[in-house]
Amino acid sequence: MRPRGSSQGGLRQYNERVVLQAIRLHGALPGAEIARVTHLTAQTVSLITKRLLEDGLLLKGTPQRGKVGQPSVPLALAPDGAFAVGVKIGRRSIDVLLVDFVGAVRQRWSRSYRYPEAGALLAFIDECLAELRSTLPEEQLARMQGLGIAIPFSLGGWRTLLDMPPEVGEAWQAIDFAAEVQRLSDWPVTLMKDTAAACVAELVAGRGRSISSFLYVFLATFVGGGLVLDSHLRSGLHGNAGAIGSMPLGLPAASQASPAQLLSEASLLQLEQRFAQAGLALEAAGDERALQAPWWPITSAWLASTGAAIALAINSAACLLDIENVIIDGSIPAALRDALRQATEQALDRYDWQGVTRPQLLPGTIGSDARALGGALLPLHANFAPDRALFLKAEGG
Repeated sequence: MRPRGSSQGGLRQYNERVVLQAIRLHGALPGAEIARVTHLTAQTVSLITKRLLEDGLLLKGTPQRGKVGQPSVPLALAPDGAFAVGVKIGRRSIDVLLVDFVGAVRQRWSRSYRYPEAGALLAFIDECLAELRSTLPEEQLARMQGLGIAIPFSLGGWRTLLDMPPEVGEAWQAIDFAAEVQRLSDWPVTLMKDTAAACVAELVAGRGRSISSFLYVFLATFVGGGLVLDSHLRSGLHGNAGAIGSMPLGLPAASQASPAQLLSEASLLQLEQRFAQAGLALEAAGDERALQAPWWPITSAWLASTGAAIALAINSAACLLDIENVIIDGSIPAALRDALRQATEQALDRYDWQGVTRPQLLPGTIGSDARALGGALLPLHANFAPDRALFLKAEGG
């Protein structure tokens, strides 16, 4: 389903958003093509694009001459039309990105740490915002739309796996992080689960442009995910839809403890621990060394076990949701992501697919920036994308 405009009165803002969305999805378009894809009249499109050009949200491209008639002028999103800040809070690092209207990263701040201490993270965000205010031109500051935070919902959890001091984890139980960031920010602050935000980035700026439904798998310190159905990110009752990291890896037995969760097997933390046990640099888990000697034999074994664990989650999701596509991405090099996808394909070969359709595995297009980029896209999408709940016309009735 794609939003369509309406030529009826009273829908000016919605129709403007429909035009912006059409250009975001399809790239630069002349007025006649905008009218075709949005189902708006040529006159309505002309009026809308004139306003958007005046507001600095669109730019005129080079006129293109056809065989007959006047040359057409493609219209594109203006990169300086709007800005937003995306913040990724991870278990090992923080990224702060300034993102423009076309989704390009203009500025970046990053810091690594052993544990995510709330006070230190707030101080770092404050430093980044202060630098932004002092360096960004006033005209661009005036076009800032908001700040989106991508953060694990249980950042203080899994202390044993992370070897986290109890006081660090307990501090997260007592803080409203979004409210604390709002005190530092001049712009509205929104918060979303980190892997769901990464899924937003893939939905808005990646494969979601052409794929309407998919399970999203993102590998970082732990594995997580998101669920997109009919071009909608499904959050679920508690915001945990697609949280594959908590899926069990087996059946519980009366005489045994609960089965391990997927994140205990599918994680960069697990690969780092294997490197450390072998006396190798654990930092290689995040770069190309993981695919080279002497790390490769360990990486290969990790890929086999991680691929098998992710395949179990994919098989379960396919049976329950009848999904056609699974997108695999992560804060890992593209070569390691592709090796993981191949290992997962091999593990899926061992399942009986009778009665259910095996989904296609696709590589993600965003990579490590997906979470922070998704955070920045939240205010941009809220302020400039058409509201699907209002005036939605579906193709085919």
